[in-house]
Amino acid sequence: MEYTENKILPERALLVALDTGEYDAESSLDELWELAKSGGAEPVATLTQKRPAPETATCVGSGMVQEIRTFCEDNAIELIIFDRELTPTQIRNLEKETDVRVVDRTMLILDIFAQRAQSRAGKVQVEMAQLKYMLPRLSGKGAALSRLGGGIGTRGPGETKLETDRRHIRRRIESLREQLKKVETGRKETQRRREKDGTVTVALVGYTNAGKSTLMNLLTQAGVLAEDKLFATLDPTARALKLPGGKTVMLIDTVGLVRRLPHHLVEAFKSTLEQAATADIILNVCDASSPEARVHLDVTTEILQSLGCGDRPVIPVLNKWDLVRNPDEAVHVPGAVRISALKNEGVEALLQAVEDNLPVKAVEVTALLPFAKAGVAAELRRAGALLSEEYTAEGLRVRARVEPRELALLAPYRTDDA
Repeated sequence: MEYTENKILPERALLVALDTGEYDAESSLDELWELAKSGGAEPVATLTQKRPAPETATCVGSGMVQEIRTFCEDNAIELIIFDRELTPTQIRNLEKETDVRVVDRTMLILDIFAQRAQSRAGKVQVEMAQLKYMLPRLSGKGAALSRLGGGIGTRGPGETKLETDRRHIRRRIESLREQLKKVETGRKETQRRREKDGTVTVALVGYTNAGKSTLMNLLTQAGVLAEDKLFATLDPTARALKLPGGKTVMLIDTVGLVRRLPHHLVEAFKSTLEQAATADIILNVCDASSPEARVHLDVTTEILQSLGCGDRPVIPVLNKWDLVRNPDEAVHVPGAVRISALKNEGVEALLQAVEDNLPVKAVEVTALLPFAKAGVAAELRRAGALLSEEYTAEGLRVRARVEPRELALLAPYRTDDA
């Protein structure tokens, strides 16, 4: 990484894929390109080799290794990123053959997470994922472990000497695990308070860069960082959202997903993702303009099912609909809501869909409260259920949109047909 006029120039990166037929290598490589840009690199080109299985020593064949070396020399490449996990031996051999630093897909994603984490929980989860990935890879890394510097794959705990001591790493992982338990305890306590207060929660989930943060900002003015890059935000955000009928719910943004998300990260961020599992309603946000829209929706659905969200109402949200060139060829999902969070289009339909899926339907009632029971009106006001009130000679006449709890308070004083 070079410095010019106090500015850090992005590393010029070559992206390499090995196509063994396990998955769509071309689509995965496109995603790796976006990941590289999100990580601060400048992807220059891609190279792909088809093989029935990875080469033990260098992942790709010897001819491909020579092609990579030549390309790096001719194009001033500073970083090689492989679109799969590499063994320490493969990394060492590739760096020796090409004289260029090599990272794999998991190292890149971990590095992006290390850059994005802001909260205590996020930082703990990222560090634990990095250490767990690093621990079985200590043998064979040699002197590379102690090197300092900048660039993708070198941030976070990889900059310290603790990697050279397995016992030290294991102790650190245990310490982080204890810290995470405390964070999770606090999060569960918050969830219990919400349940006790009858707060309905709505979770935003979906593929990274689908526009969840932009939608969050539009609906709640949350001030969440929203950029056209993968994993622009990592830490969950919760904000109050008022629905058209007057009901206030809690909207929670969760970490974005990608295909082949490293196992270590899935485990580390399970507590964050489980906020979706405990939500009353889930909004599965997808970039409708992406040719991979259907795959993105399926990835999210699979993860939600693995978290036990099968009984929750899930509303597919096709965001960025303004960028869809041919609606007839775009992804179509039953019950989906088409919106553009950037242009504030379709939001009314989305809010109505949320209201239609509320776990307990509110009903509108009128009641005549004795003056001695004016405190009931104050409670309705605090709950956001009071629609109107009028002082009369007989008492306080109120009209409210209430759920069972408030309905029980008003039952003795109702004046409507019910």
